[in-house]
Formats: sequence, structure tokens, C-alpha cells
Amino acid sequence: MLRRLALTVATSAAASLAALSAAPPAAYAASLPVMPPPVNGADDGDRLTVTVSKAGDGKDGTFELDCHPVGGSHPAARAACDQLDRRTTWGKDPFAPAAPGGMCTMQYGGPATAHVTGTWAGRPVDATYARADGCEIARWDALVPVLPGFGA
Repeated sequence: MLRRLALTVATSAAASLAALSAAPPAAYAASLPVMPPPVNGADDGDRLTVTVSKAGDGKDGTFELDCHPVGGSHPAARAACDQLDRRTTWGKDPFAPAAPGGMCTMQYGGPATAHVTGTWAGRPVDATYARADGCEIARWDALVPVLPGFGA
């Protein structure tokens, strides 16, 4: 019985491989999602305003962050743009709020808040951050150095 099962699996795998090898490359391309065009004004580049409050240690303030090309008054502009580039993937918003109803640890990360506005990847951004629980702390930490870090 085990031998018959192994033979069936091997035959199915070989048939699947043969079918995939025979398909023209255009068949693969047709099955991939197409990136939607950016909204109007995306030609201006990626530009964000980051406002941080109650973070202490000289981390508070309003900073301009320009990416592609890198510039602005953000203290770690290159690293911040690199982090945003790493976190920007198809179907995922790097500025998305924490999932509603998520299981979050009841820890307090301090009074720091941040507000990020502008345009990223051709899309408008208006996101707020606080360190009120484990989910919000993780969300904040995922954007360091766009937002200031607080250490381990």
C-alpha cells in the first residue's frame, strides 16, 4: 500500500512538472498581479512629514523626510528611507494600524506619540502612533528609524 502511494505521488509530481515546463512564459505573467498605477502627484517623489511628541532625549520635533532622492530635515534620512523601502511590499501598507481585536500584551511603552503624513509609493499617508500596548509598540518599532528608537 505504501509503495502504491509513493508511486502515485511521484507520478503526479512528474505530470505537474511536465505541464508547467510546457507552458509558455506568457502564461506565468498572466497569473501574476499587476501593480496599480500610482495616484496623481506621485512624480514628486516620496515625501513624509514626521511629528514626534513626548519622546524625550531630543527626539521630539517635526521632520521632513524625502526619499527617491533622499533628503529633508530628518536626522536619519537615508536609514529611514531604506527601512521604508524594505517594509513596502505588494498588498501591505507599512503605515497600517494594528489589527483590530489583536492579542496585544498589556505593556506601556511610554507617552511618546507620532504622526506621519505625506505621500509614500504614490499613496497618501496619514498615520498616528502611540506606545500604548505591545501591538502599538511593535508597530512603532517596525518603523525605526523613521520614528525614534527607544532601545531594547
